Amino acid sequence: MAPPPLLGPPLLPPRRPLPGPGSTMPKPSPGDERPPRPAGAEAAAGRPRDCDEEGPRAPASPPRDLSVSELQEISDEIYKLTLAHEIMLNGDFKPQMVNFSPFSLEDRVKETLHKAFWDSLKEQISASPPDYTQAIQLLQEIKEALLSLLLPRHNRLQSRIEEALDMELIRQEAEHGVLDIRGLTTYILDMMAMLCAPIRDEKVQGLQSLTDPAQLFREIFRVLDLMKIDMLNFSIQSLCPHLRDHSIQYERKKFQELLDKLPNSLDHTTEWLREAAAEVSASLSESQPHSAALQGAVGASPALPSLTAVLNQGYMNLLCWEPGQKEYPETLLMDQARLQEVRVQVNQLATTAAVLLVTSSTCGSALFGSPGFVARLKLVTKVLLEGLSCTRCEEALQDIGDQVLQEVSRALSHVGYPALTSDKRASLKGQIKSIADKSNTVRHVIEQRIHLFLSRFISPDGWNSQKEFPKGLDAIQEELQEVGRRFRSVIHHNRQVFGPFYLGILKKVLFPEAEPESDAGTDSF
Repeated sequence: MAPPPLLGPPLLPPRRPLPGPGSTMPKPSPGDERPPRPAGAEAAAGRPRDCDEEGPRAPASPPRDLSVSELQEISDEIYKLTLAHEIMLNGDFKPQMVNFSPFSLEDRVKETLHKAFWDSLKEQISASPPDYTQAIQLLQEIKEALLSLLLPRHNRLQSRIEEALDMELIRQEAEHGVLDIRGLTTYILDMMAMLCAPIRDEKVQGLQSLTDPAQLFREIFRVLDLMKIDMLNFSIQSLCPHLRDHSIQYERKKFQELLDKLPNSLDHTTEWLREAAAEVSASLSESQPHSAALQGAVGASPALPSLTAVLNQGYMNLLCWEPGQKEYPETLLMDQARLQEVRVQVNQLATTAAVLLVTSSTCGSALFGSPGFVARLKLVTKVLLEGLSCTRCEEALQDIGDQVLQEVSRALSHVGYPALTSDKRASLKGQIKSIADKSNTVRHVIEQRIHLFLSRFISPDGWNSQKEFPKGLDAIQEELQEVGRRFRSVIHHNRQVFGPFYLGILKKVLFPEAEPESDAGTDSF
């Protein structure tokens, strides 16, 4: 068996495009055709059952201990679900081989094992008489790798590979001392040249000059690993249109299967929605005190929040979710890294907008009209905040204050205005430093406006809300809209996949006394 594969690059296109109507494929060699790459529809899986037909099912049995095989099966299902999710949300998703850091322990172990393996092969082949036991096993793996690069319709090419790499015949030749290793590897290289992507031509041709059989085998496996990654990535790219049509149903179906095996898999999601419902209910009570008093006088029930409002509040709460503070909702674990990145960007934009606002109030609007001045302040703030945690924000803002004062002095000098007095300089620096305080009035107002904008941005009926841009955020409009689009993309997909699960949870939270199948008083997502 060959050692673990070496590193592989990202996606490459097929070697030749599929022929159009009326066109013909050139023959690469007498007796066979060059196989075209697969179209997405040919390799596509069948359409999964639509979970909307039955709705999500509640687990029928209490939790129980799982066997090792069951845990492995669950792990495989989670991997499939995560892979489908990544393909849909990450347009640049391309599987790649494990890349250990140079000189790391893992890299040293890998190199040591690989060297021992190939040195052993070289000793066996160089022995007198040669021992081809290990080489035959490698030929078997090469044969399987070549066959894996073919499409089901390539029966003729498959027959050629089966005939040229007939393992039973190869074993008999080895037993009688007439095995032609060089002839077999030459055929393998010719087949690789036929199947590889154009960018691999040079690598395959470079193998022709190798004379050491062990080194040649090693390099063949390295290039085959690259070719398999190329084909895998191209297949994923080809399947994307099909996956987009069925990803919602597929992810929902897979999650329901996991829920059947792990009955408590929505505990954190339930708590997340329960907290959001409490916040929305409290907000309704505060905003309608007179109405609530009248309802209490006549014995009427207080107004309940809509399901959509509660879910939107839950999504917005994710932007304030500190890492490690509490368990993330299970339905959002696959997007946790994306949402944490959005949270960081929102915090950076709030800080940037606050810095620009206090600087503008100190220096006046005339200076902000100076060409490039606002862009330079934004760049300075972004660079100094990049990669910093919230705990180091105060330290960064002190440096930002120094840089802002330098930019202000330079801009005032450029337009011929007098420099800031020492009192104004100290005041501006102090105001910028105080932005690190979460109770800072300027920061609080900016954050409220940003969150209000994003809440409308992700609302199902708020697609045109970006036209009403909040005041005071004009300087970060482009950046905020980009963050909003990324946030909305994640939330929109999550709402579509897990909406039925959220609906079931919120019915129990908001209408605990309602009939299980009743839809009274509820809205849909």
